[in-house]
Order: sequence, then structure tokens, then C-alpha cells
Amino acid sequence: MRIHPTAVIEDGAEISEGASIGAYSVVGPNVKLGVGVQVLAHVTIAGATEIGARTVVHPHASLGGPPQHLAYRGEGTRLLIGADNVIREYVTMNIGTAAGRGETRVGARGYFMIGAHVAHDCIVGDNVIMANNATLGGHVIVEGSAFLGGLCAVHQHCRIGAQAFVGGLAIATTDVIPYGLAVGNHATLAGLNIVGMKRRGLSREVIHEMRSAYKALFSGEGTFQERLDTVREEFGRRPEIARILDFITADAPRPLMMPAR
Repeated sequence: MRIHPTAVIEDGAEISEGASIGAYSVVGPNVKLGVGVQVLAHVTIAGATEIGARTVVHPHASLGGPPQHLAYRGEGTRLLIGADNVIREYVTMNIGTAAGRGETRVGARGYFMIGAHVAHDCIVGDNVIMANNATLGGHVIVEGSAFLGGLCAVHQHCRIGAQAFVGGLAIATTDVIPYGLAVGNHATLAGLNIVGMKRRGLSREVIHEMRSAYKALFSGEGTFQERLDTVREEFGRRPEIARILDFITADAPRPLMMPAR
């Protein structure tokens, strides 16, 4: 364990074997740092915050601060961060609210670039990348392997599906389907995240089938419900397409993002 003499570690903090804490960092009394966590200089970790093994936190990040919510009255909520994350400079992640989930959860192996913000009660999956100054409002769900571009913003209670791509400067006020590509202000659905799917090893055959399903779903004849039924019947055996259909039909507080008319 390496702790710089200028760091402040409050009584009650749990620092695991192999963790390190840099100069002028502050670790609160209810913080738990996993094995091999690296907290660099000038970091503030407050609240009931747990950080998983080998996560690296860069200077001036602020983790576990109170939620930016006017109804918050100091309730005992928490922030849970998984293993092997990279949290770059000036990233902020807040604890949850009593009126929400009671906790904010961030998965493993994420990369959070400078100034990214994860608000209260969010759930962020594994392998998520948030580029510089990407911002999540409260209660947002970001599924695994999604990519959020620089300076984008996601409205409270929205869902970003697995392997979706939200473009830089996009304002997402509606739910983005898994594998979807969202661009613009306000963002609209501009197709599928083909580049991301190729990078993750989906075959040409699978991508072709997903394109056909997307076209049938968003450009086909009949009502949207009729198109949903048709796509499920024709393409529902494909797990990736079934995931999109299940995402669309799940009970959710926000509407679904659609292509521009």
C-alpha cells in the first residue's frame, strides 16, 4: 500500500492490499478501495463509495459526491464502481437518491474520458466508453459496450442499448436501441452501429440480417406494432435482433428514438 504523506485518509476508509493514493487526494470514511486501485493526485472520493480492483482514477476526479438533486437530504445512498476501469481527469460520478435506486452503479472495464459525468441512480454496464464531457442525467441506463461521443448528453431516465453509439454533440432525449446509431440535436436514429459491430466480431451474415430487420422495422409497411410482429417472426431467432425487439417492448419511462422523418 502506497499512500502519499499529503493524502487525507479519513478513519473508517478501507484500503485493500496493493492500492495507492497520490498527493493531496482525499478519501472519505465510507470509501472502500479494492485490490490494486490507483488513486492519483488531487482526487476526491466521498460518500459510501466502492471502487473495484485495479481501477485507475486520474487527477481531479470527484467520485461519490452528493447527487445534484434538490430533494436530496443526506440519505445513506451509495456509488458502486466495478473493476479495471479507467477514470480520467475531472470525471464526476454521484451517489444515488433515496427516491431513486438508492445507488449509482458503474460496471467493469469502462473508459471514462476527461469531464464525463455519471449522475445519480444511473446504471452503466461493462465495457462502456464515455468520451470527453459526455453527460448522463439521473436514472439513465447504459448497457454494455455502448459508446457515448464527446459532449453528448443523455436525458434523465433514458436507456442506451448495448453496443449503441451516441455521436459527439448529440442530445439523446429518447431510448436508443441496442446496436443503434444516434446523431444530432435532438438526436435521431441514423441506422445501426456497423463499425462497432464489426469491431466486436459480428459476421457479415449477421450484420446483413440485422440491416434487413432494421429496414423492415423502421421503413416497412403497416403500423409499428405490425412491423414489430413481422420482424420477430422473420428474424427473432437471431439473438442480436431479439435483443433489439426485447429492448423496444420493455416497459420504460421514455419514448423510443426513431429515424428522422
